[in-house]
Amino acid sequence: MCGSCEDICLPGAIVKEFKEGPSSTDIEAYSDIWVICESPDGEIPTWAGELLSKARELANKAGEQLAAVVIGHSLGDKPKELMGFGADKVLVVDDPRLGKFCDDIYANVLAYMAKKELPSVILAASTARGRAYIPRVATMLETGLTADCMDLDIADDDTKTLLQTRPTFGGNLIATITCKKHRPQMATVRPHVFKATEPDMAKSGSVINYSVPDELLASRARVVESHIEPLEGPDITEADVVVTVGRGIGDEKTLEKAKELADLLGAAMGATRPITDEGWLPDRTQIGQTGVTIAPKLYIGLGVSGAVHHTVGIRGSEIIVAINKDPEAPIFEMATYGIVGDVHEILPLLIEKIRQEKG
Repeated sequence: MCGSCEDICLPGAIVKEFKEGPSSTDIEAYSDIWVICESPDGEIPTWAGELLSKARELANKAGEQLAAVVIGHSLGDKPKELMGFGADKVLVVDDPRLGKFCDDIYANVLAYMAKKELPSVILAASTARGRAYIPRVATMLETGLTADCMDLDIADDDTKTLLQTRPTFGGNLIATITCKKHRPQMATVRPHVFKATEPDMAKSGSVINYSVPDELLASRARVVESHIEPLEGPDITEADVVVTVGRGIGDEKTLEKAKELADLLGAAMGATRPITDEGWLPDRTQIGQTGVTIAPKLYIGLGVSGAVHHTVGIRGSEIIVAINKDPEAPIFEMATYGIVGDVHEILPLLIEKIRQEKG
């Protein structure tokens, strides 16, 4: 679509047609920050508090209200819990037809609400569900969307522009993206990128039950069955301890030793992309830009170099222990404790010491 072939080919062989894009919107008509919490199973997602806590900071800086939007079924009084994380109000759409997630229905509902209420910012989680329907909403609202943000802020001026920071060019650069001419400004954030504040259960606010037209709740797709694959060991996104292996482990024999360490610590196994590409560990263990984001109390990196593609996924870790024979490895720049040495020599010693300490 660059147009160069039109210039090179014979006259009239290729004609490029341009479609007029949407004109800029009346920005002054938009206000408030929304955090979207889809809940087809009736459970408030664990990341909701994290995203609301960050959105509370943004709302304070912008001088706007913060609303949590909960779409699902059998929600009961659970939406009230979100006010403890700073929401001024909760907009609830509760309908049996939302009991099974269907991306086109959820997109219809959210787009309808946004067109009526005109929020300035819409934030959502970059989960499997969020990735399925939030881009649809952005298209329906004719606005921009920045996915997998690692930080959010409000510009220090009167525009109240949302500053959306994320890795780009394969993780080699960090870019701050803005959507200056259109509203709402939309962004998704991976779970565990932000820390949740301690909920204030005494905080009050309004819960508004929202109705949408019936035709928006009809889908061309029908969910026949949902199957949840059982996990082996702790869930990596919820684990307190994560043992992660990188290219530096060298072989699968060392991987078995790493698994032994994880078993000793009751830890989940994590991996960098080269390890999952080799098929040594499943894709769900991959941490980083193209994997999951984690926030354990303890992260142990074995043979992990610390490329930004990976480290964007571990920034929320409380303690980072890195073992790598390269003293210049980038992982040491963010490590709480660093051990420069051959992981093949250090790992057996570490396992032996932990066994002794545990009796």
